[in-house]
Amino acid sequence: MLSRTSRRVMAVLAAASMLGITSCSDFGNDAEETAGGPGSLVTERTLTGTAALPSASRTHLITYLSDGADRRPTLVSGTVAIPEGEAPAGGWPVISWAHGTTGVGDACAPSADTPGGPAHSYISRTTAMLDRWVADGYAVVQTDYEGLGTPGGHPYMNGDSAADSVVDIVRAARQLDPAIGTRWIAMGHSQGGHAALHAAARGTERAPELELQGAVAFAPGSRTSETAEYYATAGPAIGPALGFLPVLLLGAQAADPSIDADAMLTDASRPLLDAARTGCMDDIREVASTVPVDQVFAPDADLEPLREYYAGQEVEPLTLRVPTLVVQGSDDALVLRPVTDQVTAALCGNGADLSYRVYDGADHRAVLEESVDDVRAFVDGVRAGEAQDGTCG
Repeated sequence: MLSRTSRRVMAVLAAASMLGITSCSDFGNDAEETAGGPGSLVTERTLTGTAALPSASRTHLITYLSDGADRRPTLVSGTVAIPEGEAPAGGWPVISWAHGTTGVGDACAPSADTPGGPAHSYISRTTAMLDRWVADGYAVVQTDYEGLGTPGGHPYMNGDSAADSVVDIVRAARQLDPAIGTRWIAMGHSQGGHAALHAAARGTERAPELELQGAVAFAPGSRTSETAEYYATAGPAIGPALGFLPVLLLGAQAADPSIDADAMLTDASRPLLDAARTGCMDDIREVASTVPVDQVFAPDADLEPLREYYAGQEVEPLTLRVPTLVVQGSDDALVLRPVTDQVTAALCGNGADLSYRVYDGADHRAVLEESVDDVRAFVDGVRAGEAQDGTCG
């Protein structure tokens, strides 16, 4: 049964719905007051429109409790898509999807997507892929992550926060609909691939009442601790990647308030932060194209706290607890193949049951489509308990 605080928040959400408000950030973060532990369902309403999966019998917008980067209770938003028909014995199997980088503002949350939305060009692509899963009988849950769609900053690439959001939305979904089963797959792209790997490492311990059967990481983000030095080189090559810098800075600041993003930048580059606070990646890239690459960091900027924060979020030290598939495009200009080669080798060295596939000619987004058959075969195999044809020696 929901607490009095939860019922009050649900009433606020219902009123917001009648007013046409779609973002979960339009009501307060009651995580500290709301009864229940991680994975507790706080609010829900039926979701229609662009953010709903077309093949689902219904899609719900929910908020639920998780643990933030500071390890305190936090309110997270996300969606739950339920298949048509009657659930099989054991309940609907679950895909818990972790999205790629959209930005750090609430408008960048996938649950807030609209046809003209600031992150629609990316989200529409993952929606099409995920819709195939719900059409095939999987409940598909999608976290927005901490601070996207709910109050507070978004701690970008924070492994613990992201993984817990991926795990806890499965718990919340089962409270929403008991026909959703306990068996689930963690799956994500780019930033979400990083989250899926962290979920593979901590998901079983986090939620022992569930059965995490495997994980799939599409072009997983990594080596973010090296980005400060990369941007500091001030070479022309940093231009195309400059749009990610304010996301990295504000994301680190959200997790560690002692990091002062504004103080690190120059007058010429500080508009990047304004763009990130109010827009999403396309908006940020537009501003980034006007910033001189030799005027990014202030002369006295201390980049060490930034490097230290992201060093603590790397995936290479992880011990993966479930079979894992990593897929990578050979022509990916954002997550480079040589880096993913090294990451997967390190994970193998940690004892992972890991399969690694590279797709010739595929870029950062095309790998989502190019890997469809291999991903489906992997998911079918781990669900059946079959040993995978891994690449670790």
